[in-house]
Amino acid sequence: MATALNIKRKNIDLPEDILKKLSMMAVSQGKSLKNYIETILIAKANSVNIEVSENPSPSGDPWFDDPANMASVKRGIEDVKAGRYKAYSMDELRKLLGV
Repeated sequence: MATALNIKRKNIDLPEDILKKLSMMAVSQGKSLKNYIETILIAKANSVNIEVSENPSPSGDPWFDDPANMASVKRGIEDVKAGRYKAYSMDELRKLLGV
């Protein structure tokens, strides 16, 4: 189990019938309800393989896999954060595009 230095507390809300079932399962294993729930959650979290992708596209668009494209996106984000941008209305865009 984790040490006191790296534990974070989190209150959770569970339906009463679920707590009753979990309590019975905990007793059957000779554990407290708290310890039983912690054991289940830790085991589940440790069994999950999480991959973090740099690609921000929900569909995994390969355009974002190109480092030059991502550098351009990041520069654009920094420009917006620094206030270096102009917002256009749809009418302004149509006029600029000649449509």
